[in-house]
Amino acid sequence: MSHSLNIRQGSWNELGDAAGEIRRSVFIDEQQVPIEEEWDGRDPECRHFLALDATGRALGTARLLPDGHIGRVAVLQESRGRGAGLALMRAAIDAARQRGDAQVMLAAQIQALAFYERLGFIAEGETFMEAGIPHRNMVFLLKN
Repeated sequence: MSHSLNIRQGSWNELGDAAGEIRRSVFIDEQQVPIEEEWDGRDPECRHFLALDATGRALGTARLLPDGHIGRVAVLQESRGRGAGLALMRAAIDAARQRGDAQVMLAAQIQALAFYERLGFIAEGETFMEAGIPHRNMVFLLKN
């Protein structure tokens, strides 16, 4: 299925309508993240990624912050397990590598640790709560 996925990257102005809709569906509706925590005001400074299916429908999104954090990784419930999340993460990691970042970091929801470990991320530190959901920080080194 993943062969029919297309990853677009761009600014919040370019991709924000579709990315915001996915994040609203996944984080606010499905996971009950408070609206004020989801919309943190940092989207305009981030590089955004959209996973599109063969028809051009947006299935998932992620963002890369200027400091190398990857966040707001979300795939619509009915589209999970088809490679969109992996494709989004690979695109964000590649974008960070191309701009010269030494590492990328993220705060992973506990149930997603294995997903990020498959990509090469290593969990660090203790579990902490964010938006009522247990998380752990993870890091992926881009340079030796």
